[in-house]
Amino acid sequence: MLTAILIMALGAVILGAALGYASIKFKVEGNPLVEKIDAILPQTQCGQCGYPGCKPYAEAIAEGEADINRCPPGGMEGVRKLADLLGREVKPLDAEEKPKQVAIIDEQLCIGCTLCIQACPVDAIVGAAKQMHTIVESLCTGCELCVKPCPVECIRMEPIPEKIDNWKWKYPVFEIKPVRRAA
Repeated sequence: MLTAILIMALGAVILGAALGYASIKFKVEGNPLVEKIDAILPQTQCGQCGYPGCKPYAEAIAEGEADINRCPPGGMEGVRKLADLLGREVKPLDAEEKPKQVAIIDEQLCIGCTLCIQACPVDAIVGAAKQMHTIVESLCTGCELCVKPCPVECIRMEPIPEKIDNWKWKYPVFEIKPVRRAA
């Protein structure tokens, strides 16, 4: 009995050491620039930029394959932040800039088809098959991906009103010019 316990303990120590060595030997370093770019993106995972999510778009920007102005949820503020980070010039947004919004389900019309649940990239829709669905507003990113698949058109997008807890400073809308002194 004691020898069986010792053999098991020895096996656990050897396997643990092998796993520890493998984790150091085969460690994969991520690109820190991709992480910084991804932190600036709004994490809506909506695909409006032409990529399946924010991380692939960040990787494409870092590799120079995509431009910094293709994220409608990030808006011009996101373009400015990306331009500051990457040392590029600010370009106009490649799409229509929309205000921050959230999906609302008319629960009287919902038939429980689950197509909206399948379309939501952040799992902000709660419900079951043939049951009413609802949106968890704190999780909804406003990507609009749930609107199109709904067969009864019971989902609408509503802008999020600006309140003290979600207000952000806007960049100046006029150009600041240096004062010229008369010589």
